[in-house]
Amino acid sequence: MIRQAFKDLSRLREISLVALRHGFGELLDRTRLWEVLGRKERQEPRPESGHESTARRFRLFLSELGPTFVKLGQVLSTRADLLPREFIQELSTLQDAVPPEDMAHVRSQIEKSFGRPIEQVFASFEETPLASASIAQVHRATTRDGREVVVKVQRPDIAERVRADLDLLYYAARILEAVVEETGVYSPTGIIEEFDVAIREELDFLNEAKNLRDFGETHRDRPRITIPKVYDDLSNSTVLTMEYVVGQKLRGVDLAQHDRKLLAETLLEGAFHQLFDDGLFHGDPHPGNILVLPEERVALLDLGVVGRLTKQMQENLILLVMAVALKDADTVARLLYRVATPDQRTNLAAFKTDIQAVLDQYLAETVTLAKIDTNQLIPELLNLAVRYHVRIPKEYAILSRAAVTVEGLIRGLYPEINIGKAVLPYAKELLVGRYETMGVGITGMRALLRLQTFATDVPMQLSQILLDLESGKFSVNLASEDLVRIHQSLKGLGFVAFLGFLACGLTIGAFISFSKLDFAFHGVPVLGALALLLIGMLFGAVALWSLSSGKGHKISVTRWLERRQRRK
Repeated sequence: MIRQAFKDLSRLREISLVALRHGFGELLDRTRLWEVLGRKERQEPRPESGHESTARRFRLFLSELGPTFVKLGQVLSTRADLLPREFIQELSTLQDAVPPEDMAHVRSQIEKSFGRPIEQVFASFEETPLASASIAQVHRATTRDGREVVVKVQRPDIAERVRADLDLLYYAARILEAVVEETGVYSPTGIIEEFDVAIREELDFLNEAKNLRDFGETHRDRPRITIPKVYDDLSNSTVLTMEYVVGQKLRGVDLAQHDRKLLAETLLEGAFHQLFDDGLFHGDPHPGNILVLPEERVALLDLGVVGRLTKQMQENLILLVMAVALKDADTVARLLYRVATPDQRTNLAAFKTDIQAVLDQYLAETVTLAKIDTNQLIPELLNLAVRYHVRIPKEYAILSRAAVTVEGLIRGLYPEINIGKAVLPYAKELLVGRYETMGVGITGMRALLRLQTFATDVPMQLSQILLDLESGKFSVNLASEDLVRIHQSLKGLGFVAFLGFLACGLTIGAFISFSKLDFAFHGVPVLGALALLLIGMLFGAVALWSLSSGKGHKISVTRWLERRQRRK
C-alpha cells in the first residue's frame, strides 16, 4: 500500500509537470495542488503553447500522459453536452496509435489467457500487427481448422496501469469540484465514474464479443451490411478472435471507383435501422471503422463502443427530429426535459425561448429537414441543456456524436442525399398509427406532437406529485439564496470552531501524556501519539474544508479561457 502511494504521488507529480509544459500552470496554482505534492515544480511551458488554442493544448496534454488519458479524451469527444465545440473537434482527432508490443509479450499474453502454447491455438500467427493502439493490437492469423481470422490482443499490464490512473483521476475530479465554479453543472466525479465504467468494459473483450453477436443478429437479413463473426472458442477477456473481412477502409478508398450515391444510401439506411428498428447503434462510426466491400456493401468494425436505446428512447428521438423540423420549440424543450435528469428546477419558459432562437438561427424558412446542419444544431441544443441544468443521458450524448459523424460521411459521399426522406417512414409509423394525419398541415402536425408529449408528460408529472405527497416530500420553497449562503457559511464556521476546540484539547492532553509517560511503547506514550495523530487528521479536515469552501471564491474556467483569448 505504501509503495503504491509513492507511485501515485510520483505519477501525480508527472501529470503536474506535463500540465505545466502545456501552459496550464495558472490553473494548477489556483487549485493549490502543490500543497498536496509538498513542493512547487518548475517547468517552463513549451514556446509554442502561447500561440496554441486551449483545446489543442488540452489534447496534447492528454496525448502525452498515455492510454488512460487518451481514452478519457476520446470518451469526452463524444460528449458535446459537456465540452465546448472547439474541444469536441480537437479531441475527436485524438489517436492512440503507439509502437507495437514486442511479439514475445503478445505470445505470452495469448498463452497465459488460453493456458497452452500459441501453436496449439492457431495454425499460423503473423508477427507484424495490422494495427497497434494503446490498449490492444490486431494480428492476422489462421485457426487450426483453416479459418482466416484477426486476433485482438490486449497489452500486458494495461489493466493495472489504467486502474492506478483512475484512482488519480477520481482525486483530481474531487479537487476540481472543490475549486472550479463550472463543476456545479458538469460534475467531474460523475464524468470519471462514467469513464470508469466505459474503460473497464473496453478492457473486457467479452463485452465487445457480445456487441458483435448482437449486431450480427440485428443485421442478419441486411445483405448490404456485414458484421464480422466472433469466434467464442478463441476469445476471452484479453483476446478477441474475429472473422477476417476483405475490404478497403472508407478513409483511404478511391471513391472514383464506386457508386457514391449507393454507398451513401447504404450507410444512411443502416444508421436509421440501428436507431429506430434495433435500438442498437455503432458509437464510433468514423471512416477507419468502416470497410468498403464489393458492390457498395460495407462492413462495420470496432464495436467496443455502442449505444443502446429503449423503445421509449427511440420514440422520443423520432418526436425530437420532427419537432426540430417543425421548429416547435415548446415540444423540443419538453422532450429534452423529459429524457434528461434535471439537476434542479428549470425555467422552462426561458429554456423554450432560447431553443426557439437556436432553431430560428439554423432553420431558415427555406431550410428543409434534408438540409439541416446537425453539426452545428446538435451541439447548440446540448449546450443549452447544460446551461439550464438539464443533464442528457449518455446514450443520447453518444448518439449526438455518432449522428454528426455519419452525417458528415454521407454528405461527403453524396451531398444531394435527402436525409429527411429516410426518416419520414418512421415518423409516419409513430403518428399515423395513433392519429389520422392525412390532410393535416404544419400547424396540425405541431398540435399532434404536443398532444403526444402532453399525453406522456401529464401522467408522469401527476404521479410524481402524488409520490411526493405520499412520502411527505411535497413542500413549497420560500428560501432566499442569500439566506441559504449565510446559513451554510455559519455552519461551516461552527464546524471549524468545533474542530479547533477539539484540537486544542487533544494537544493539551498529548503534552500531559508525554510528561507522565504512561502506557509507553518503546518510550513513546501511546495515548499522546494517538492524540497527535487525531490532531493531524483534524487539521487535514480543516484544510480540506478551506480548499472546498473556506478561502475565497471558486475559480471560473470559462472566465479564465475568455481572459486568455483576449490576450491573444
